[in-house]
Amino acid sequence: MAADGSDAISEVIENGVERRVVMADVARLAGVSHMTVSRVLNDSTAVSPTTRARVRAAMTTLGYRPNTAARALATGRTRQLGVVSVNTTLFGPASMLVAIERAARDAGYAVSIAGMREPDRRSLSEAFEHLTAQSVEGIVAITPRAATAAALRDAPGGVPLVAVEGGEGPMPTVAVDQYLGAVRATRHLLSLGHRRIAHIAGPDDWHEANERERGWRDALTEAGESPTLVINGDWSPRAGYEAGLALATRRDHTAVFVANDQMAIGVLRAFAEAGIDVPGDISVVGFDDIPEAAYFAPPLTTLRQDFGEVGRRSLALLVAQVEGAPRSDERVVIPPDLVLRDSTGPVQHKN
Repeated sequence: MAADGSDAISEVIENGVERRVVMADVARLAGVSHMTVSRVLNDSTAVSPTTRARVRAAMTTLGYRPNTAARALATGRTRQLGVVSVNTTLFGPASMLVAIERAARDAGYAVSIAGMREPDRRSLSEAFEHLTAQSVEGIVAITPRAATAAALRDAPGGVPLVAVEGGEGPMPTVAVDQYLGAVRATRHLLSLGHRRIAHIAGPDDWHEANERERGWRDALTEAGESPTLVINGDWSPRAGYEAGLALATRRDHTAVFVANDQMAIGVLRAFAEAGIDVPGDISVVGFDDIPEAAYFAPPLTTLRQDFGEVGRRSLALLVAQVEGAPRSDERVVIPPDLVLRDSTGPVQHKN
């Protein structure tokens, strides 16, 4: 075992005998001291970029991998972070989870994930206990639902914490500007001449759903138009399909802003079955820009969320706490981008 508690699980052949690779092997190949290798492993700033690159190259060549458990005992650092999430099957939370995990890996941290069975205090407490038992150095909580965000107020104060999407109380939060995205979607439809714009909303206990509906309402009101119709859904294509059938029966709106792309799939299917042309008869805007959105019939105009930036910013805030910064109430808001495709067009005035 090395002086800093590191060992290796790779092996070399020496005098015909197979043995584990140790730091001395890395130091010998890189032409540096044992202590320099240790400094590189511990991300010390006392090593020049050139030397660091040479040591890393030697580690790669030898297949050297430190024993993280032993290293944690020696340094007091596990370099392990936790992520708490609810319903990771949905595109938004799942994409945020992937982005956070990637950002953590890029920063040299491993990630443990704890899923919550229900968005309540008990499930949140169980998730925190599960992660702290693994000696995580900090936790990112993906909390898009109102009940979960509220439950974070009771989170242990001694654990570095960042909330993603929703959070209440003195803690840093990173979120996509759902309100701004809805305003941009609605203003785009208004700019095309649409005045009667319906909204298919997400579940009312979701932060994103509430903010998207609020942005739609405010954009219409600001333009002197009345928010005329909201149909509540559950994020699923089936909910969008049923809402689309209801709109097809009414035929009194020329545009619809749908709270997510999955429901927009169902809306487009319902309109196609009813013989309603998109965008000739009615324009459709979604939210999320899921990978399939560009291949809908027609390709869907939607709002793209920068999940990669969410991951990077949340990790930066968490690592700052892990390294000694006090927990703040900083809120980072990331604007979404409007992606224009063929599902929106000018309003058609019919005789």
